[in-house]
Amino acid sequence: MDGEKFTNETTRGKVVLLEFWTTWCSYCFVEAPFVDKINHEFGDKGLLVLTINVGESKKTVKNYLALHPRTTRMILTDDTNLAAMYEATEYPIYVVIDKAGNIAATQRGAAGEEALRSMLATAGIGPKNELDSK
Repeated sequence: MDGEKFTNETTRGKVVLLEFWTTWCSYCFVEAPFVDKINHEFGDKGLLVLTINVGESKKTVKNYLALHPRTTRMILTDDTNLAAMYEATEYPIYVVIDKAGNIAATQRGAAGEEALRSMLATAGIGPKNELDSK
């Protein structure tokens, strides 16, 4: 939304979390705080979080964000085929891409913070299990 461009080349070497969402998705609203928390926690440790609004106008998204601010980078699907590439037809959808550019994990629908952290661990972000974090 801020004019920043992301390509396979600009994201290579980072773990990327894609969150596909909409303003009308109640599950997206519930999960947004911990996605933002993970962004804050790992943003300087090689994680790039891109929250991708699917099919809504910039004005709609801006109005929503004025009421419900987010700390992640916002992407609109105008002029992209991202939603089609990842078959984003239900929300939220999470996709974790590893440093080599391969899909490491996907989650269709809300599953909570621990499930998201587990997905990120498959790509090397955060502890792999509870024992690793102790």
